[in-house]
Amino acid sequence: MDSSDAIKPRIEEMQKPIRNLLDSLNQVILDKESLVLDLVTGVLAGGHVLLEGLPGLGKTELVKGFSRLCSIGFNRVQFTPDLLPSDITGSFILQQKEGQREFVFQEGPVFTNVLLGDEINRASPKTQSALLEAMQERSVTVMGETRALPSPFFVIATQNPIELEGTYPLPEAQVDRFLFKLHLTRPASRVLSDIVRDRVNGAPPTLEPVLTLDQLRAAIALVHDIYVSEAVSNYIARLVEATHPDSPDAPESVRKYVRYGGSPRAAIALGASARARSLILGRPQAGFDSVRDLFGAVMNHRLILDYSARIDGVGVDRAMADVLSAVDEYSKPLPAGVKE
Repeated sequence: MDSSDAIKPRIEEMQKPIRNLLDSLNQVILDKESLVLDLVTGVLAGGHVLLEGLPGLGKTELVKGFSRLCSIGFNRVQFTPDLLPSDITGSFILQQKEGQREFVFQEGPVFTNVLLGDEINRASPKTQSALLEAMQERSVTVMGETRALPSPFFVIATQNPIELEGTYPLPEAQVDRFLFKLHLTRPASRVLSDIVRDRVNGAPPTLEPVLTLDQLRAAIALVHDIYVSEAVSNYIARLVEATHPDSPDAPESVRKYVRYGGSPRAAIALGASARARSLILGRPQAGFDSVRDLFGAVMNHRLILDYSARIDGVGVDRAMADVLSAVDEYSKPLPAGVKE
């Protein structure tokens, strides 16, 4: 039996709980089906998500709703300039026990399944770096002792795109650890009308869990078994390579306006998210369409533009669109006698 056929029953079994999760999240935040789909895709891929949007759009309610619907632990940290690394990771405190004093580790809010980092760019770089190990290794080291975080563990961080006073830009090493950067836009007037009419104080409806912790773990594990063909993996590699200005496959806008392209982590993230999207769609293998659909969410925070892009009014969206247009799904065969 083909490996893809072997996992089909497991994929079919997951379809109902995943669909229930998507439908319920769409009740938490209205008219954002694409955003909800991307958020669930990122979580199933085992990645962290950066949400960018203006205040009051429902970013926090979306994350709280997700954790409640999945029956998993949730902690929120309001990032401020005076926040210390130990306020996130935890620290040792001196306690009296059986007539003796000893240092006991007090866990910080990072010891949870979903950590919401609210306005993460308001904390100092030192505090932001406290999340680097947690995001990459799923562990925390304090005073030489390493402690594993609960499984699964995700950081879903928010940031305000316009209020820059008193903020610290995230270091590139940390930005690269976010699988997706998703943009939350304001609701349409008809949706806003529904919110005003049906939701007192804007609070979303209280929904019962639709997914257990074990089901979520099983879904994340199942994503690893989704098949990625050589053609799709080659397509991913060529897409990421084309984001570098010195690549022969880079389109003109990348050569002119992009300073740094995607890292190998970007290619890995694109493959993982394409697998997760295929699970949501009920497919045993990742397709080219999933790669194209998720390319923007994976790459929009990883491409670093040159200063000339701002002068010419060119954004990262144009560079990504040009890359997708320039790279074919199937690589062209080399002329006879020419080695790659």
